[in-house]
Amino acid sequence: MRRLLICLTAATALSGCGTDTDELRQWMEQQRKDAKPSVTPLLPPKKFLPQPYESAAGVDPFSTQKLSVAIKQEAAQPNSLLTAEINRRKEPLEAYPLDSMSMVGSLTRDNKRYALLRVDNLLYQVKAGDYLGQNFGRVTKISETEITLREVVQDAAGEWIERTSTLQLQEKGR
Repeated sequence: MRRLLICLTAATALSGCGTDTDELRQWMEQQRKDAKPSVTPLLPPKKFLPQPYESAAGVDPFSTQKLSVAIKQEAAQPNSLLTAEINRRKEPLEAYPLDSMSMVGSLTRDNKRYALLRVDNLLYQVKAGDYLGQNFGRVTKISETEITLREVVQDAAGEWIERTSTLQLQEKGR
């Protein structure tokens, strides 16, 4: 009985929706006719005037030649930290930045401590006094867990100063 009552109520409600839709259709047609879209027209594009590059004959501020001249001038200073660094022969590990190196171990042989570095999937053995990194880094101390080195870098004022850096032992899985 309850189901019958619910079905009857639903049928009555739905039958009222479908009867007089002509008035609604006429109103919709009238609204379509009265609606006028307001689209602002696009502005024509500005004409491009090419400009010739006039600084091509100037000095490139990023040229390696300009940088090497500046470093040589700095090295010519009598008290410069670079004097000794420029005049010595470069070692193979100075071609790589420090962040591309990882310390993977250390060993002691003849009472001398050595560190094992992995660079480009090759192992290198370094000792105190060896050079590595691109900032004239020299190994000063090797412990079981880190390598300490002295680097020569430029500060914000352009002066060459010494700073201390370390390479930590990388645990397995890193």
